Amino acid sequence: MFGELYERALAGERCFLRHADGHRAELPVQRWLGNCAVDEPFDDAVLAMCDGSTIELGCGPGRLIARLARAGVPALGVDRSSHAVRLAQALGAATMRADVFGPLPGAGSWRTVLLIDGNVGLGADPERILRRSRHLLADGGHCIAEFDAKYAGTTNTQVRLETDDESGPWFPWSMVGIDCADELAERSGLRLKDVHVIGDRAVASMARI
Repeated sequence: MFGELYERALAGERCFLRHADGHRAELPVQRWLGNCAVDEPFDDAVLAMCDGSTIELGCGPGRLIARLARAGVPALGVDRSSHAVRLAQALGAATMRADVFGPLPGAGSWRTVLLIDGNVGLGADPERILRRSRHLLADGGHCIAEFDAKYAGTTNTQVRLETDDESGPWFPWSMVGIDCADELAERSGLRLKDVHVIGDRAVASMARI
């Protein structure tokens, strides 16, 4: 049901993310599809940070990977949703349907790993996904990860997708504030280089050590 509701959201159906505490927020699908002009400065800034070959973990419909491809940058997107992968490929992005924690091509050779749109919270284990990013990076490579600019600390929770008349299964997620970036980087074999606040969003650049 999670996959079905996610694909329906990407197809245009209104869908929400429900938190275990009862809070519900509409999924920012138009942002993921690259249809929000207000997000263009953020995307531009993130892409300018990509240095050489880039892999995006949880690429969704591939707006960032597609832009890198059009600019001639070697890039690969990874997502578990077959529908998201098809949408990304339709934009000209090289993408594959896979578990971001499973075997991936080029491990240890990527110059940049992207974790954008909350994907540092995947599996409610930000240290695990950052360690995975480090494993994928070449010496001298860096991870560009978006953290929550308005949230302090890390909270592990359960969330689920909902429409107005259906609910998917609960799954683990983390809310991770930008104030945690330095400590998480250190615990994950990375070094915090810079924090960039772009509008109301925040991105950390972390080097492989």
